[in-house]
Amino acid sequence: MARVNPFGKSAAIARRTLIAVSDPTVLIDATAVPADRGGVGRYVDSLVAALASDGAALSVVCQPRDSRLYGELAPSARIVPTSESVTTRTARLAWEQTTLPRLVRRLGVDVLHSPHYTIPLANPVASVVTLHDATFFTDAGLHHSIKARFFRAWTKTALVRASRCVVPSEATAAELTRVVRADPRSLDVIQHGVDTDRFHPPSPAEVKAARAAIGLGDQTYVAFLGALEPRKNVPALIRGFAAACAGRADPPALVLAGQPGWDHQIERALDAAPHRLRVIRAGYLPFEHLSGFLGGAALVAYPSLGEGFGLPVLEAMAAGACVLTTRRLSLPEVGGDAVAYCGVGAGDIAATISDLLDDPGRRAALSAAAQRRAKEFSWGLSAERHREVYGRAHHLHRRGR
Repeated sequence: MARVNPFGKSAAIARRTLIAVSDPTVLIDATAVPADRGGVGRYVDSLVAALASDGAALSVVCQPRDSRLYGELAPSARIVPTSESVTTRTARLAWEQTTLPRLVRRLGVDVLHSPHYTIPLANPVASVVTLHDATFFTDAGLHHSIKARFFRAWTKTALVRASRCVVPSEATAAELTRVVRADPRSLDVIQHGVDTDRFHPPSPAEVKAARAAIGLGDQTYVAFLGALEPRKNVPALIRGFAAACAGRADPPALVLAGQPGWDHQIERALDAAPHRLRVIRAGYLPFEHLSGFLGGAALVAYPSLGEGFGLPVLEAMAAGACVLTTRRLSLPEVGGDAVAYCGVGAGDIAATISDLLDDPGRRAALSAAAQRRAKEFSWGLSAERHREVYGRAHHLHRRGR
């Protein structure tokens, strides 16, 4: 019998074989995923697909509208559409606390993964909860007050009751440890990956299709992708863009793509922008246009006030964009040296946008660096780390911890 070198390829194969043999069965609760896939939705979808591809013993409970999608993403998984309506937050929480524990028992799974903060209080098996960020504690004013109170309460509950808590960045782990006194030993940092089928350097045809969907024509543009909420700092972006374009004979357009939010300062910033500048509110863009939209921009500006991870930055990098963002919280963990950084004020944003627009060589260098760095983030690796956490949670639960 051949000896296994603990530092060689055989060790990795042996480890994966051990995981496959001892892998707990897992149910992922995808009922909180909205129809329009924001960051959390892309996390759940991509993780489910990667786990299934990695051979995990997986079940997924989801809203009926998503059952076909998850069946395609994870053909080897058991897909369980809910028989009750869970389209509102109240209805979903009631279902989670009453029906989900019964479903866990009926399916006979070992681990329940709740990927969006909340958890059934009567869960009979090991539990893993994903806590996406800590800004509900550190910057509560950037959220609706009811939403902030809701997620603060459930974050604290998860930290006490869950077998393990997954966070997407070192910054989020540090903030939860500092602000909520979370035990760092109960937190598992697992970075997100990027879906390279959806986010990749676009072809000319993809750029053309994205421009047509926006109604942009041939004009150069600066892109933003994200929900229009206060945390994204869009009013400062609009003011900074306007200042950067002052005196330019042929200024680019600014295209704001993403779900409508509740940032009422955006309208004031738009009203104050010079009429000669073109600002397009593109709304929600289908996935098939995102690579063309991001990769076709002169630059992608994402001057966020703080993120738990920063998936839009990573997706723009994978699309080959020159990205401008801030150093708040987790964003440097994603961007590294492959993006440009600025402050969160309109003046800092204006100066950096202006510099980048005037320096095509730097934009090209950042684009190349962004593509290289984006390859370091893999949903396959994320899935492997999640499987390790599921195993750890199952082990702790069996020991009564």
